[in-house]
Amino acid sequence: MHRARLSRCLSKACRARNERATADVTEGGRGPEVDQREQERTDGAQKLTSEGQAEASRAPETGVRVEARGLSRHFGSHVALEGLDLQIEKGQAFGLLGANGAGKTTFIRLVTGVLLPSSGELTVDGHSPATEPAEVRQRLGYVAETSRIYPDLRVRSFLRFAGGARDLVGSGLEAAVERVIERFHLEEVAGRWIGQLSKGFQQRVSLAQAFLHDPPLLIVDEPTSGLDPLQQKEVRDVLRALRGNHTLILCTHDLSEARELTERAAILHKGRLVTEGPTQEVLGGNDPLALFRGEAAA
Repeated sequence: MHRARLSRCLSKACRARNERATADVTEGGRGPEVDQREQERTDGAQKLTSEGQAEASRAPETGVRVEARGLSRHFGSHVALEGLDLQIEKGQAFGLLGANGAGKTTFIRLVTGVLLPSSGELTVDGHSPATEPAEVRQRLGYVAETSRIYPDLRVRSFLRFAGGARDLVGSGLEAAVERVIERFHLEEVAGRWIGQLSKGFQQRVSLAQAFLHDPPLLIVDEPTSGLDPLQQKEVRDVLRALRGNHTLILCTHDLSEARELTERAAILHKGRLVTEGPTQEVLGGNDPLALFRGEAAA
């Protein structure tokens, strides 16, 4: 009897609650349970947004910072670079511009550790190429103006050779080779002789070898020199995709290439810095070529 009475009471309570909720909705209200669920969803969304913002703020920066302070390099009486102060930030696409003989290649050789500075300081992610060359080499990939690839090797064999030179071995080497083949769209030519490839594909192979160890810093010297317009577009598309994920130093005397691929730029003339700033501002004057002649911006 008590169970039957309790069941009837619960049934009446449920009907009354449902009637109140129905009345609320009919009269334009949302009902207390609906409001509560909606509030919970709102609170949850706000929490996810806050967590996402916090995660974004904790996300590690990509690339490395390159800094030169009073950097000079002399060859006897010849001044190749003099008193250069330059900061290239993490993840930045930076253009190093100037006419032939301006000092661009000298700067590259100092960064890669091929040359030692006559004076001043240079660091890559806090490491000196002069005193910590191994630490710097781990962090950079270099693509020379003239591709240093072997025409008598097949693409995949050459990439294995280049990976071995960077101390990659075994399954790690094979994984790295397959990764760059896919990244630089070399699947269709992976088994072909390098000497039989077009210049555009050869430049892609050169870029691929620089990325075998996935370096945070990529230095590219005149990447589209000698390529036809279609090949230039292919290479520029590859470089554009790197922006924000790696620090890119692009050495070029092609102003359109610098505008397209970089966010900041510096112009050198006879080893000295003429100007540095956002690329569109540096190259946005009436006569940007005057900067190549060493004339200060008006």
